[in-house]
Amino acid sequence: MPARTVPPFRADHVGSLLRPPELLGARNDHAQGRISAEELRDAEDTAIRSAVEMQRDAGLQSATDGEFRRTSWHMDFIYQLGGISPADEKIRVRFHNEAGDLDFTTAALRVHDKVRLEHTIFADHFRFLQGLTTTATPKLTIPSPNMVHYRGGPASIDPRVYPDLEEFWSDLSTAYAEQVRRLGELGCRYLQFDDTSLAYLNDPAQRAMIAERGDDPDNLHLRYIRQINAALAHKPDGMAVTTHMCRGNFRSSWTAEGGYDFVAEALFGELNVDGFFLEYDDARSGGFEPLRYVPEGKMVVLGLVTTKRGELESKDDLKRRVDEAAKFVPLDQLCLSPQCGFSSTVEGNVLTRDEQAAKLRLITETAREIWS
Repeated sequence: MPARTVPPFRADHVGSLLRPPELLGARNDHAQGRISAEELRDAEDTAIRSAVEMQRDAGLQSATDGEFRRTSWHMDFIYQLGGISPADEKIRVRFHNEAGDLDFTTAALRVHDKVRLEHTIFADHFRFLQGLTTTATPKLTIPSPNMVHYRGGPASIDPRVYPDLEEFWSDLSTAYAEQVRRLGELGCRYLQFDDTSLAYLNDPAQRAMIAERGDDPDNLHLRYIRQINAALAHKPDGMAVTTHMCRGNFRSSWTAEGGYDFVAEALFGELNVDGFFLEYDDARSGGFEPLRYVPEGKMVVLGLVTTKRGELESKDDLKRRVDEAAKFVPLDQLCLSPQCGFSSTVEGNVLTRDEQAAKLRLITETAREIWS
């Protein structure tokens, strides 16, 4: 079976990486006014150079900047869209882990004006990464347009700005489509839309929350699929776009549970992306049966290696699970990755950077043995 020369690759990863202590220290120093923005940028540049080298040494064909310039995987992007700002009220999200529960508190967002793209978001991030990659394909991750709506729902949208919500959806897609076009002009050939909404909607508890706030829990995933498709309707030739769907990732904890069954038929059959990064590291993610809806030509990146713990998975167990998935979608359409990022927020998951590197090496070695 030939190696893949276009994304997603047989061995890949979601995007975020654990921040090194030096970078965390620099961020804190900048927040306290002890160093300048330029000094923080220098610290970020140094850390990203090392991260790209680590990915290369692990044998990966793609490279990200680890999202080292961000605090959060999604809000650093969303707040740069015109017409959107943090709100005064707070949102509390409850996460779960083996030891118990913990809460993540962040500012709500407010759509206070027409949504628009005022500048190419993360353009400088991508240019710097692009300048560091000689053999690997530079990959940029951004939140999907769905995340603008899922975080706050209809209550976050000022009705005086959007008395007709269809105008909001149209403006949101237009802004994202322009972002995609501009990234293509920069030379981006590997773009990923990160999304929790389409995975969360498989959880009955999440659908109940959606109903309580006035949305349609039975059809919201169809709206979200249309939004992504509209954003990608004119994507540049040669750009591969994937989506990553997870059920929450904060300090090795999760929010939602349940297989992909509720959204699978529409998701796999209608979403116009080149590949799906799917969380499959434990029983909470359900079985592989929903993969029977994946059409020919679409890639599935199995997130079989957890980023929530440092213990290394067994190669034999990984190969066995890939074989199980291949009962529902051809082996040639499968790839291997971690189940999520290692550091969706600046705090990071509960494992070491050496354990992170070992997991990435495990993925490349196992993929080579499976698909070579």
